[in-house]
Amino acid sequence: MEKAKLSAYQLFVLILLFELGSAILVPLAIDVKQDAWLAILLGMAGGCFLFLIYLCLYYYYPNIPPAIYMQKIMGKAIGRALALLYILYFTYLASRVLRDFGEMLVTFAYPDTPMFIVNALLMMAIVYTISKGIEVLARAGELLFVLIYLLAITGFILIVVSGLIDINNLKPMLEEGISPVIKVVFTQTLYVPFGEAIAFTTILPYLNNPKKARVTAISSLWLSGINLALAMAINISVLGVDLASRSQFPLLSTIQSIQVADFLERLDVFFMLALIIGGFCKIGVYLYAAVSGAASLFNVKKPSKLVYPIGLVVLIVSLAIASNFAEHLKEGLQVVTILMHFPFQVIIPLLLLFIAFLKNRKKTG
Repeated sequence: MEKAKLSAYQLFVLILLFELGSAILVPLAIDVKQDAWLAILLGMAGGCFLFLIYLCLYYYYPNIPPAIYMQKIMGKAIGRALALLYILYFTYLASRVLRDFGEMLVTFAYPDTPMFIVNALLMMAIVYTISKGIEVLARAGELLFVLIYLLAITGFILIVVSGLIDINNLKPMLEEGISPVIKVVFTQTLYVPFGEAIAFTTILPYLNNPKKARVTAISSLWLSGINLALAMAINISVLGVDLASRSQFPLLSTIQSIQVADFLERLDVFFMLALIIGGFCKIGVYLYAAVSGAASLFNVKKPSKLVYPIGLVVLIVSLAIASNFAEHLKEGLQVVTILMHFPFQVIIPLLLLFIAFLKNRKKTG
């Protein structure tokens, strides 16, 4: 492990930016139409429960990275295999988020630029930051956090002033009952973005005050959930369910609708800046999780040496992951959720916690 220390506030900011990341970009939980905001809030509640599982493992092994405590819990062979799978999982998710932002930039800002160039430039900035350590990413997050919230508040005021919001688009609530909402929670919003916070198991050991971990993490998850639910409710109330579900990036479509006094319009460029900051932090955390896991597993003294090769893998996979954005979204919402998120975010952590509980009970007994 590197010799770094994070404050509770830095952890709070990192989790918040990570959670907003790509989730605020895509039409999250749109399968339940005008009840998408409710599915996000319920997913957040489930995500908080999952994070408590990750925190319990952290409290059992407070100064040990996950790649090491997996070996202590499951034995060396199984533990090392699990750690390797998590490294691949984090690398793959980093590439998925990079593809999200590459698609957005090519669609809205650089239609004539190859996606490889866009992704490579974003990846170069992330790789450089991560090579300097987790503290640098946390400090960058602290600075950018203020900018994001200023833009978010400004955007909200401009949408209200423009008179775009139609509350009737959010009615009727629970038109088909609660069961479709629950289904979306357990197939989508529980895992993306809230369960993805499992990446922070690699960062928690750097917290300078472990006692604040629970309050900091849960409050950050709550705030991010409220922000995402509010953003989705605004998208639907401005665009309507049909347009919001057909739009690749509903938030940007909403912002494009802003028109104040016939001169303040086409503001999506400014808000793309805020979205890229979220993506920068999310990909950065995933890349750091993969790099620190690989360094722990293979006993690499200088983790920064692994940043460039793993970063290159993330870039290549982001381009090869799907032939188009529709396929990429479908794969992310249907295939990845069941085959990857469910076992890596729920099943394996629960199993690890159960065995850790039994082992620690024997020690105390």
